[in-house]
Amino acid sequence: MNERPALPRMRVVAAVVWDGPRLLMTQRPPGGPVGLSWEFPGGKVEAGESPGAALVRELREELGVGATAHETLAVHAHDYAHGTRVELVFIRCTLESFAFTPDESVHAVRWLEPRDVDVNDVLEGDRAFVRGLGAP
Repeated sequence: MNERPALPRMRVVAAVVWDGPRLLMTQRPPGGPVGLSWEFPGGKVEAGESPGAALVRELREELGVGATAHETLAVHAHDYAHGTRVELVFIRCTLESFAFTPDESVHAVRWLEPRDVDVNDVLEGDRAFVRGLGAP
């Protein structure tokens, strides 16, 4: 039996940003196995970087806004069918501004109440968390 060892998990941070009852979601650009999926903004944690520092950096890069990372809300592991293995760290976050200047990694931005989120349009790794917030 010749099984390949599993790839290591990539640590990823996800910003949970509220504006009253509405939650911030961003959409990936078209293409690839997860193109046009909605997700929480964020990204990879670099070597030697804390999850909070990674989140602040990613929000500055992706949305052009300053941020403050607060408490970790959840940590979920997910294995995507296309082979990527992630450990998602969901962190409550506040932003200095809602005047976004998205980079090429963000196709669209929207605010939704969790009950209005269609989980079928959300990245698989984020689905359990968004359901826990009240998405059907």
